[in-house]
Amino acid sequence: MQGRTRLTDVAEQAGVSTATVSRVLNDKPGVAGETRRAVLAALDMLGYERPDKLSSRSAGLVGLIVPELTNPVFPAFAQSVESVLATMGLTPLLCTQSPGGTTEDQYVEMLLEHGVDGIVFVSGLHADTNADPARYQRLRERGLPFVLLNGHNPAIDAPCFSTDDRGSMELAVRHLVSQGHRRIGLAIGPERFVPAHRKRVGFEEAIAQYVEGEEPRVVRTLFTVEGGVAAGTELLEQGCTAVICGSDLMALGVVRAARTNGRRVPEDLSVIGYDDSPLIPFTHPPLTTIRQPVAAMCQAAVTTLVAEIGGSQVPRGELIFVPELIVRGSTDAAPTAY
Repeated sequence: MQGRTRLTDVAEQAGVSTATVSRVLNDKPGVAGETRRAVLAALDMLGYERPDKLSSRSAGLVGLIVPELTNPVFPAFAQSVESVLATMGLTPLLCTQSPGGTTEDQYVEMLLEHGVDGIVFVSGLHADTNADPARYQRLRERGLPFVLLNGHNPAIDAPCFSTDDRGSMELAVRHLVSQGHRRIGLAIGPERFVPAHRKRVGFEEAIAQYVEGEEPRVVRTLFTVEGGVAAGTELLEQGCTAVICGSDLMALGVVRAARTNGRRVPEDLSVIGYDDSPLIPFTHPPLTTIRQPVAAMCQAAVTTLVAEIGGSQVPRGELIFVPELIVRGSTDAAPTAY
């Protein structure tokens, strides 16, 4: 492990200085055990071979499966899970999916072949009501501990950690109504996904509670910028003065649709995203959004997984985390002409 670039890469991944990395690689004293384990985990993650005297692995391997990396919230979940695992001396094996690429089931088989001690699933097939939950039951029968992030399925015997999707819509609708909006739309992804279904239900409940006499306006599309453009265009045609979105990427698409149709954000259309992904505060205008408590969810999920790996009995139900409305520049008072 010579060369400035490689040392820098490991230091950045482990969150330490290059001097600390050098001390660990040369097996020098004066490095805390937790820090040493974080450096060794970073070596493994980046694909570098350990020096012979450091060749023993971390305490164990844990698989981490995420659906894709184009939506910035998934890298945020992955990074948070990896950070917690590293502090516990565990080595994460990150598996990311892409259209037409390796499937979740194929990744699971690969992880089993590598002898992982457990798996963290982020928004996986467990969140898709069209998917057969029996695949997870087979994992349970093999005695492999695993945890689920977002998308609870009561048929799956595993701990699940979710954001309160229904409650998040109440936060968003109440905020917009306080600004004078009445014709509010929801741009959301496919109904078969548990988080999308829960958001839609929560949105309809909030509209009924806060905007008497108004019908809920819901457009189902994809959780992408392009999906947001399509949904935003349709909701503008329906006369909406505000749109709540199922993801930050969708919200950026709605903003694009507004500008394409000669509308200003937030003067003519208020937009709320979902996730509070990295860089979202730097959009123009800065995006009002629902922040998922990613760090707290990942800490709880990994702690639970490690406890089960260690032989402890852990709760199998769903733990729901409260989101936060982050108000920025993409929402404002309803247009006076409305």
